[in-house]
Amino acid sequence: MSLGNDDRENEMLVHRAMDAGINFFDTADIYDKGRNEETVGRALKGRRAEIILATKVGNQWKPDGSGLDWNPSRQHILSSIDESLRRLQTDYIDLYQLHGGTIGDPMDDTIATFELLREKGKIRSYGISSIRPNVIREYVRRSSIASVMMQYSLLDRRPEEEAIDLLTDRNIGILARGSLAQGLLIDKPGRDYLDHAALEVGSLAQLVRNLSNGQRTPAQTALRFVLQKKGITSAICGIRTHLQLDELLTAPDSPPLSPSEMATLETFAGRGFYHDHR
Repeated sequence: MSLGNDDRENEMLVHRAMDAGINFFDTADIYDKGRNEETVGRALKGRRAEIILATKVGNQWKPDGSGLDWNPSRQHILSSIDESLRRLQTDYIDLYQLHGGTIGDPMDDTIATFELLREKGKIRSYGISSIRPNVIREYVRRSSIASVMMQYSLLDRRPEEEAIDLLTDRNIGILARGSLAQGLLIDKPGRDYLDHAALEVGSLAQLVRNLSNGQRTPAQTALRFVLQKKGITSAICGIRTHLQLDELLTAPDSPPLSPSEMATLETFAGRGFYHDHR
């Protein structure tokens, strides 16, 4: 979703990422009102088979473009998949994700629709993008989801309370987003974030910088924390520039955090708790 509007520049970024070994790309039908899927589709043309492609469904723009309405209905999903396939210039999606979810949704009908799309070959697997424990539990119980995308970082460890163990035990992939906490762990000024006060956020960012100690960049340290945690399948990171891509490409080869460094970060950051959607 962080890609800009220059198709040629986006193609160069995507191809550089692929050439370096990145093989999982995630988008959504609402990003830039469909434009993001279109630019990703152009970038992948001729190289589609090399990657795992994920997109999302469930939100729809209001007619006046002023905001989004939630629509997990069968009709909306069936019409949206064809539009996504067209924009992405492909005949199948590797991972089709429900872009949210509430406990009041018609889940059984939504799940049946995803299963139908898998039977038809339009998708290979499906998952959800949600941080809500009550929604995650129900999809684990009722469906054959392959993955759950959720926000997870040093500043948001709420998934550790319940979701990570639940999903890991069921062999369901965990896709972490927001691992850099909107840049607050890297170079943004400290501000209130979830249950963390601005001063605490700033202190944690300083600790990340200190532990980097010339061996890693702060971004690599923050990513290392996420990727070294049990059950995490992948970290979803946005790129807009070649400099950002260069930093991400070196993250897997950066020195791992030692057990003592992990423990220091965990102790300082503390664990979070979901107050809603229990």
